[in-house]
Amino acid sequence: MYAIITDGSISKYVVHPKPLVIGDVQYPARIFSAWTASELAAIGIIEVTFDNSNKKDEKWYINTNQTYTYDASAGTVTATYGTATAKAHADVAEVWSQDEIDAGKAPDGTSANDPKNDENGDQIITRGLKYNLIQTLKQQAAGILQDTDWYIVRKADAGTAVPSSITNHRAAVRTKAAEMETAITNASNTPALETLYIYTKQEDGSVTRPLGELPELES
Repeated sequence: MYAIITDGSISKYVVHPKPLVIGDVQYPARIFSAWTASELAAIGIIEVTFDNSNKKDEKWYINTNQTYTYDASAGTVTATYGTATAKAHADVAEVWSQDEIDAGKAPDGTSANDPKNDENGDQIITRGLKYNLIQTLKQQAAGILQDTDWYIVRKADAGTAVPSSITNHRAAVRTKAAEMETAITNASNTPALETLYIYTKQEDGSVTRPLGELPELES
């Protein structure tokens, strides 16, 4: 990506090399590959440097839009992110703000901090990360248990005993799922939640995360 500098400031961007006119001169697209950075800069074309140091994992954070800054003394254009905002880790009960009321978005007679209700009259709840992560965990545990559900069905239908290895495995899945749910629930904020899911390599070469994993059935 390139920035076009006109009269000391960024006038436009070129995402992909293409023919362009600067001043009264028509330049072909091949200048972007054939010319040096100095030659491009001489006619006001500077390749953008991307600084992603403030960019965070979008699973956990909302990143800002990028800001493009031209440094005339250095001859550089840099794209940077502002400070990311952590996504809500807990559920949020939605209420009306005074700005929304002033803008006419709220029902007549609404006061600031009155609950926002759905069509059934129930307060709208925006689910936080914890809720969504726990739902995913429950789905994963159910998926693992589903693989051995037929043992339980066979026992109910025909009276065939469930092997102890299967019984122990199903109990282990439920126990671990409960432990993982507790860890998620007890996380005090979004960074604490994120830490539970960060994998690190151990001395024995294995890769683990603080949250752990649901047990799989040994073959």
